[in-house]
Amino acid sequence: MTVKNEALLPLFADVKALLEPYAKRLTVRRDDPGYYDLWSEKDVIVAGRARKEVSFAGLVIQKGHVGFYFMPLYADQDLSTVFGADLLETLKGKSCFHLKQLTPGLKDQIAAALASGWRLYEERGWV
Repeated sequence: MTVKNEALLPLFADVKALLEPYAKRLTVRRDDPGYYDLWSEKDVIVAGRARKEVSFAGLVIQKGHVGFYFMPLYADQDLSTVFGADLLETLKGKSCFHLKQLTPGLKDQIAAALASGWRLYEERGWV
């Protein structure tokens, strides 16, 4: 895979380090320069439908940002109420955050979001 913007590799690596602890109980489907994603490969019920897997989070280097895809938001939109202002400012869709830098505050907010999403997945039996 060709990285769209190599200047974003350090940012990508910093955010990936926040996701890596969750890889112990999830499946890393893809781990390439500029692309990383985590899945729960378990029979689950999502929105009343049986599934064999559910995505947790992913990262993709885009042209001008690192896309942080946080799938617990699809499971519970109210989860966004725990996000800090810095993280909410980067939300550019239902579950995609466009990261251009990683301040200490934003790093803490991403870590807190991941912990909240993990708790949600545990409560639902998805991990």
